[in-house]
Amino acid sequence: MTSTTKLERGDIVLVRFVFADEEGAKRRPVLILSTDEYNSARREVIVSALTSNVTRLLPGDRLIEGWRESGLPKPSVATGIVRTIKASMVESRLGRLPASDLRAVAASLRKAMGL
Repeated sequence: MTSTTKLERGDIVLVRFVFADEEGAKRRPVLILSTDEYNSARREVIVSALTSNVTRLLPGDRLIEGWRESGLPKPSVATGIVRTIKASMVESRLGRLPASDLRAVAASLRKAMGL
């Protein structure tokens, strides 16, 4: 995505993560958690890793009910794995999480972090 593309809370985007040995990379979907104010003021965004492993839910994880309308290819979980990444790592937007799913993800993360 170009640096002028506005990233918004609730967007599902593809990110190119470089492996630790820097020998390769893999595109992975993530959910943007940070607020629009945060995103517009910084060069980073706060994201939750997404996984298609829906059989194991750990603390902080939330099954995405509206995975199809979010642009995800298969049932997915927003995980309690939260990171800050450079906005420039975002390659493309897949879709947007429904508001009810975003509220549920936020509630799961607040509970996991004791907020």
